Amino acid sequence: MCFSATASFVASGVIGSIGIATLRHVREPRTLLFASVPLLFAVHQFFEGLVWLGLNGSIGKLALDHAVFLFTLYAQGLLPLLMPAAVALLEPPGRRRWAILALTAVGALVCLWDSYGLIAFPTRAFIDHHAIAYRNPLTGNLWISVLYILATCGALLLSTHKVVRTYGVLNVIGLTIVQIVKEEAFASVWCFYAATLSGMIYWQFHRRHIDIATPNGRSAVLRPFLLPWLRWRNAPVAAP
Repeated sequence: MCFSATASFVASGVIGSIGIATLRHVREPRTLLFASVPLLFAVHQFFEGLVWLGLNGSIGKLALDHAVFLFTLYAQGLLPLLMPAAVALLEPPGRRRWAILALTAVGALVCLWDSYGLIAFPTRAFIDHHAIAYRNPLTGNLWISVLYILATCGALLLSTHKVVRTYGVLNVIGLTIVQIVKEEAFASVWCFYAATLSGMIYWQFHRRHIDIATPNGRSAVLRPFLLPWLRWRNAPVAAP
């Protein structure tokens, strides 16, 4: 197994563990999608590990093609819809929520466009300067890329929740650096960065800093855990 594939699988395992730990602290249904982001990124990194194996000849072409499709479907098709939708669910009523819902609609259009492109046209994956580059004739459209960034990062930056805005700022910083330094493999490198960054989501749920009723604070009412079966039997039911 090549070093890069091993790194992707290790990252997938670590981020996956963080993702499960995050879900253990979810108390409100509307926060579930945002709390699932680390676990989804973990699965995403697993697919890139398979792509590395395929490009190095360790698995067959059919398996490689499926891995490339699944990786790009999440990165380019689902993420621009998933991220603003997750933020919209967190948002209390008001102008910010309407703006985020508008960005969710933009993300839905990007999702439809890119998903069609990934299904209708073959995506080429190749190693370029120790990273994987993905090329599809439809998803590389400049205006679609602009709308993609607007939907994914714009929704984070508009959030009432300070931690969500911070996550958005860090993503914009990473996105800018990757665009300048590693443009040829943007999807691969930025998604890896966003995956590792999603670890901060666990800390915020653990510290109860994401609360629907009390943005940027803690609700006086401590709700039961949404997924109690993820918790150990001897774990406390509620934290003080």
